[in-house]
Amino acid sequence: MVKKEVIEYFGSCTAIAEKLGVSKSSVSQWGEIIPPLRAYQIERLTGGQLKAEEPELKKAG
Repeated sequence: MVKKEVIEYFGSCTAIAEKLGVSKSSVSQWGEIIPPLRAYQIERLTGGQLKAEEPELKKAG
């Protein structure tokens, strides 16, 4: 899962932060690949519309 697709889905870093219960600055500090724990949370929040993909998680880990 890449940051760009998450922003496109939620509309902004602020909206992502609100959904995850974290600060906007936390979201802003993510790299291109979403951290594994957050990727799984986002997958659940989106009902699977965005997927926490294994190859991307290995890059982030």
